Amino acid sequence: MPETVTPKVKFPIAIKLVTIITVLLLLSLGAITILVSYMVTRDVQITAEENNFSVNRQSASETERTLSAIGSAVFVLLEIIQDTARPETEDLIGRDSFFNHNEQVAAIIVPGFLELVNQGYFRANELDSGLPHQFLDQQTEALRRCAAGETILLNAAPFFQSAALVMLCPFKRGENAYAAAIFFSSDSLNDNYGQGVNSSFLINDTEDVLIHSDYEMVRGGANLADHPFVEILRDSTETSLQTLYTDKDGKRYFGAFQKLTIGSAALVTIVEYDKIFEGIVTTTRRNIYLTGVVLFASIILIWLFSKTISGPLKVLTAAAGEIEAGRFDLELMPGTRDEIGVLTASFGRMGSALGIFGRFTNRDIAIRAMRGQIHPGGEPKNATILFSDIRNFTSISEKFSEHLGGAASDRLVRWLNEYLTRMVSCVEKTGGVVDKFIGDAVMAHWGTAYTAGSPEHDALNCVRSALLMRAALYELNKKREPGDAANPVIKIGCGINSGMVTAGQIGSTERMEYTVIGDAVNLASRTEALNKPLGTDILITENTWNLVGRYLITEEMPPVTVKGKEKSIRLFAVINLKIKKGTQPKPRTLDEVRRSLGIDPPDMYKVNINAEEKKYTIGSGG
Repeated sequence: MPETVTPKVKFPIAIKLVTIITVLLLLSLGAITILVSYMVTRDVQITAEENNFSVNRQSASETERTLSAIGSAVFVLLEIIQDTARPETEDLIGRDSFFNHNEQVAAIIVPGFLELVNQGYFRANELDSGLPHQFLDQQTEALRRCAAGETILLNAAPFFQSAALVMLCPFKRGENAYAAAIFFSSDSLNDNYGQGVNSSFLINDTEDVLIHSDYEMVRGGANLADHPFVEILRDSTETSLQTLYTDKDGKRYFGAFQKLTIGSAALVTIVEYDKIFEGIVTTTRRNIYLTGVVLFASIILIWLFSKTISGPLKVLTAAAGEIEAGRFDLELMPGTRDEIGVLTASFGRMGSALGIFGRFTNRDIAIRAMRGQIHPGGEPKNATILFSDIRNFTSISEKFSEHLGGAASDRLVRWLNEYLTRMVSCVEKTGGVVDKFIGDAVMAHWGTAYTAGSPEHDALNCVRSALLMRAALYELNKKREPGDAANPVIKIGCGINSGMVTAGQIGSTERMEYTVIGDAVNLASRTEALNKPLGTDILITENTWNLVGRYLITEEMPPVTVKGKEKSIRLFAVINLKIKKGTQPKPRTLDEVRRSLGIDPPDMYKVNINAEEKKYTIGSGG
């Protein structure tokens, strides 16, 4: 059967209209959306940078004020202590008053000089008052640097398991230099380190986190030496700076820093780039949705408008594809009374006419010739040809006349058409071409107008077709009663041969048909005639057997000498296809074939081989 060819329209009317409106809407609404988004984005970015820098400066200023206030208060106390009290006594003047006014201070320790502990702080937080000493025992280097004149900020949260900082300040008493360690809570500062989308943190000169909006980083003693923005801070000579940077995960941030004058610390404030523009993205998304809604509504209106034109044209386009594929039974109903309706009605009449015409020609070949797949003139083809004929057809047709009288012709044609319909189906299922009907005979070939890929595959498909004919005829005969003159049992013979033929469109300028000619065709026809005397239903020549014999169960017949041939020709009765696995289904022998089809085995010694043209001689050798 010819393949289905669906006609394709590159630019349907509906698509054209939809495309035009879509482009106009996208250009107008898209341009507005992009322009507004660009302008708003610039304004928001400028505002976000200014806000981030402002938050950074304010947090840095507040942090410096708090640290300075704590340091100043402590140094006032230390001055009072060294002037009016003995450091070794526990009941120092002003201690209780100091801690009452500075509850965030946990302890003041000057190793070798003074130790003041806010017992109320440790009791309120359920902490061991010995923690400050344990902490300082691990800070030998920091204490040495502080005594040498550096102010250092340290994170004590990992020890205290609460927000706690230590400020090491240089302290002199006479000629002696000390390091004053001030332990205090950073809770009052934490509130300034997480304002909206901005996130701030304080680090010391070794990039240890002192204060962070994420408290877990503080309690875990995190170090941010490998933080991308901290690296920028470390390499910068500026006291304050803001810039856009990208982290290791590819996220972008605005980062600002302010270096403090206390303890070489720095306060960093960052804001995620994408969060700044979330509002813009949301607005843009809404605009896109609005554009989509408007576009969708426009498309629906245009589609409904164009449907009255494109719908009927689409039906006609599909009908043209059906006709090109060889299917002429079209059901076309004009939906309008305009020019398209008239064209639709004409298409329906043309399809009906072509359907009738197709029954009188080889439709598949005509369609392929129309597509340019078959060219005028002859071509050499390595083909396999099949001839099939009904046994005793002349006698059967005479019995129709005897029993049915005037109704014989009509009944005979319907009986023959039922048989031929099944046989043609077997040919088409296996990729063959029905060449012609010669009375009750069928001529078909494989590997001519189209091929399965090789002469071997074409020959095997031909044999499969013959086996399908055998099976189809067996099922058809099961519905018939032996001796029924109005619906007699049918027996056939199939002759198959492979070889080179000339294939082409043969005929006149008025009428042509695609057929094959050559010696291989004649031999296939003569092979078919030998089925009756040999008691077989499918015979293949040695040429076909050499191609596909390994796929078949066959039984060799006596050799035949054909008129015009010097050598005898080997013939093989086809029994069945071989299967690779499992039990071989019946029939497995020629005797089983004969029994199933009701064929009497011949006596080869009594076979009459004297045909009118004396084309054959059956014997034991060439």
